[in-house]
Amino acid sequence: MKPFIVKVSIALAAILLFAGQPVSRACTGIMLRAADGSVILARTIEWGDSELPSRYVIVPRGMDFVSYTPTGKNGMKFEAKYGFAGISIVQDEFVVEGLNEAGLSAGLFYFPGYGKYPEYKQENNGKTIADLQLVSWMLSRFSTVDEVAAAVRKINVVAIEGSSTVHWRIGDASGRQIVLEIIDGVPQIYENTVGVLTNAPGFMWHVTNLNNYVNLYPGGAKTFSVGGTLVHPFGAGSGMLGIPGDVTPPSRFVRAFFYRMSAPEQKTGRECVMQSFHILNNFDIPVGVEHPAGQAPDIPSATQWTSSTDLTNLKLYYKTMHNGTIRCIDLKSIDFSSINFVSEPLDEVKEEPVLMLKIS
Repeated sequence: MKPFIVKVSIALAAILLFAGQPVSRACTGIMLRAADGSVILARTIEWGDSELPSRYVIVPRGMDFVSYTPTGKNGMKFEAKYGFAGISIVQDEFVVEGLNEAGLSAGLFYFPGYGKYPEYKQENNGKTIADLQLVSWMLSRFSTVDEVAAAVRKINVVAIEGSSTVHWRIGDASGRQIVLEIIDGVPQIYENTVGVLTNAPGFMWHVTNLNNYVNLYPGGAKTFSVGGTLVHPFGAGSGMLGIPGDVTPPSRFVRAFFYRMSAPEQKTGRECVMQSFHILNNFDIPVGVEHPAGQAPDIPSATQWTSSTDLTNLKLYYKTMHNGTIRCIDLKSIDFSSINFVSEPLDEVKEEPVLMLKIS
C-alpha cells in the first residue's frame, strides 16, 4: 500500500505562522462513565482565527504512514495494525481526535509555552515523528494505554517548524486515562484520575489548582438567620457560587471538573454521550470574546466542533459550529480489512438545519 503523501498546505503554513498569537486554540475534554460500564471521552476544539479545515477519516488496517520532520517527509515509517476513525485538521494525516477498533482513544490538545520537545537530529529520522501525527501513530499501532506509555519513550516527537507544542489525552476501554506531556525533551505521563483536560499550564498544575475551589459543591447553600435577618441564596446552584466563568484554560479546567463531578450517572453509553454534549455546550466560546470590537473573523463560533467517543461501543460522535446535528461513525459496522481510506468533510452543507413545524 502506498504511503500517505501530501504536501504541506498553505492552510497549515498560515496556522504555524500565527501559532504564537493569543487567539483561542483551546480545547476542553471530559471523561464520563455510564452505569453499564461504557466509557466516554468527549472534547471541544477551538480555533478563533478562521475556519479550521476539518474532516473525518477512516483508516484501514495495513495503511502505511511516513512522518514529517523539520526537513521534510522523511521521518518514522509505520503501518496500521488497527483500523481507526478520527477527525483531522488541515491535512488528512493530522488526526487530532480518534478511536481505533480496539477501543483506544487519543487526542491532542494545544499546550503553548510549557512543553518542549527533544532537539531534532536528522540521524534519528527513523524514530522521529511530528507531534501532529502522534495521534495517528497511537491509534494505528496500539490497543491499550500501557502499550502507548511504553512505546512513546522509544521515539522522538518533534514539531513542524514554527508550530507550538501540544499535549495528549489517551484512554482505553478499561476506563484508564493518561495525559502525555513532553517537558524538556522527556515524555511525562500522568494518570488522569480527575477526568478533565484543557491547555496550559501543565496538567499537574491544574490538578493542584482544584484545591482553590474546595468550597464548591453541587446544590444550593442553606438559608440561615443572622440577628433576625433571613439570609438566603438568590437562586439555584448557589453551592457553585464562585466557580470561574472565563474561557482561559485554568478556569475551563475547574468548571469542567465540577460539571463532570456533579453529572448524574446515565444508564447507557448513548445516554452518557448525549450528557457529554450537554456538558460541553457550556464550553462553546463565542468568537467575539477573543477579538477587539470589529475584528472577529466571520465564523459562527470559536468552538469549531465537539466530539464524543464511546470507547466501549466503538462509536465516534460529533457536531460542528455549522450544524448542531449529532452525527455518528459506528466502527463496528466497518470492515477495516477491506475498506479503502476515507476522507470526508465534517459537514456536507455548512448550514444549521431548522425543522419547520406544520401548524394545521
